[in-house]
Amino acid sequence: MRDPVNCREVSALSPDWMGFIFYEKSPRFVGENFVMPALLSEQTKRVGVFVNESPERISQLSRLHSLDYVQLHGDENVELVKRLKDANIHIIKAFRIDKDFDFTSLTKYAPSVKYFLFDTKGQQYGGNGYRFDWSLLEQYEGSVPFLLSGGISLEHAEAIQKFQHPNFLGIDINSGVELSPGLKDIDKIKSMIKTLNEIS
Repeated sequence: MRDPVNCREVSALSPDWMGFIFYEKSPRFVGENFVMPALLSEQTKRVGVFVNESPERISQLSRLHSLDYVQLHGDENVELVKRLKDANIHIIKAFRIDKDFDFTSLTKYAPSVKYFLFDTKGQQYGGNGYRFDWSLLEQYEGSVPFLLSGGISLEHAEAIQKFQHPNFLGIDINSGVELSPGLKDIDKIKSMIKTLNEIS
């Protein structure tokens, strides 16, 4: 999210989280002079998305924009994650999943994060626009709750309903409900929410 009007329109639908991407190479980058839109719903948590950024920069932007969570979507090591956690920053650590992913690698991150986010492994750090094989998550035996990401759209509603895991918390929708990068289709989001509420 980055357009103020679009942010407020989405916020009016009361999502649990709203993401703002602070990664310059992303087509959804908020820009150098980004100002957090006013009048966002208080129940919607603000999430800043970063990729291989310095802890100093993450902390600075987290304070500047009053972020509730920081989503680390790159190759951040355990030491960086722990340092941010020790600075009282709530962390969502993203991992890109394919058939070769080692789920035991998550254990060392678990003490420092609030949530994991499992995304599709592709050429980019997120935003690849297609979903991975969710059956791979049968290998995840940790206790940290997680979000599903990766090209999720309304056509996946039935698959979401059928997906079962004790630590499955919710979904991250982005490219599947967009008019263009960073601009969300309000009607698609409304349909997504309505359909998921009906099948939940």
